[in-house]
Amino acid sequence: MTNRREFVRASATAGALAYLPRALAAEPPPETRRIRFPKIPVNMCWAPAYVSEALLRAEGFEDIRFVDYPEASKAYPALAAGQIDVLTGFVAPTVFQIDAGNPLVVLAGTHPGCLEMFAAPYVRSVRDLKGKKVGVGALRDPGHLFMAAFLGHVGIDPSRDIKWVEGRPVERAEQLASGAIDAFMASPPVSLVMRARKVGHVVVNTTTDRPWSQYFCCMVTANRDFVRKHPSAAKRATRAILKSSELCASDPEGTARNLVQGGIAKDQALTVQALREIPYGTWRNFDAEDSVRYYALRLREAGLIKADPKKIVAEGTDWRFLNELKKELKA
Repeated sequence: MTNRREFVRASATAGALAYLPRALAAEPPPETRRIRFPKIPVNMCWAPAYVSEALLRAEGFEDIRFVDYPEASKAYPALAAGQIDVLTGFVAPTVFQIDAGNPLVVLAGTHPGCLEMFAAPYVRSVRDLKGKKVGVGALRDPGHLFMAAFLGHVGIDPSRDIKWVEGRPVERAEQLASGAIDAFMASPPVSLVMRARKVGHVVVNTTTDRPWSQYFCCMVTANRDFVRKHPSAAKRATRAILKSSELCASDPEGTARNLVQGGIAKDQALTVQALREIPYGTWRNFDAEDSVRYYALRLREAGLIKADPKKIVAEGTDWRFLNELKKELKA
């Protein structure tokens, strides 16, 4: 468990409460004052949750916990089990969990982009990966699921046409340089270091390359029972995270300081660069439902889920709060 006082100091941001709409005072208070998020080391993609504590307190939460997990893939089963309440997780593994029948519900999108596929010089497109070796932390982890979605999109069967090489993230740059793997997926800060060191080259950048740049990669997702029992708390938490995403975009320097002080990030300069490159604050600009449907279709093409995308959307999403917040928080 993260040292709570230290993280409160790190995430408090001057002026962060100025957003509160007048209607907030008239809303029902949160049914629970406790809320739990996962904390993943060196994970820039989930930054809006990490720096949202001041906003969450303004929403009425008092017991705000950030629970440590060694990697992102561990957070999804923890959310399904009710060990945490909300995360700003990757859409592909979220869809995978929903297809498996786990009680997750997507509430909003936070931002597109943040993932990049790095490959050896002879790999010029995703289609060139057929028969090649791709590095992942483990099968069914976020990197594997996103890569499988890319492969399925161009007609490659990830179960038959790819040799998956499992290993630690810190090893993948060396594996790519030595030829032990031909490609892998990375997010900041690893992707920034890869580019700076000119290890491999970027085949797909989900921040800039269509169609991926038109869909959310990270979304506010909650435990279904938490939303059912605590609808006011779920809405308030969603609002705090969306406004925190806007804060990441408007004040990358201040946000980076908070992330470094809170133990999420290590390098101030790399963190600022990541916050500037990831399109935070764009939750109004893209269709959250389309994003879930799109990745469900891609994962079904790749043979990794069985449910029709319509079923995934019907059973695994709830846009009540997002629709209300779009009206309340007009730009």
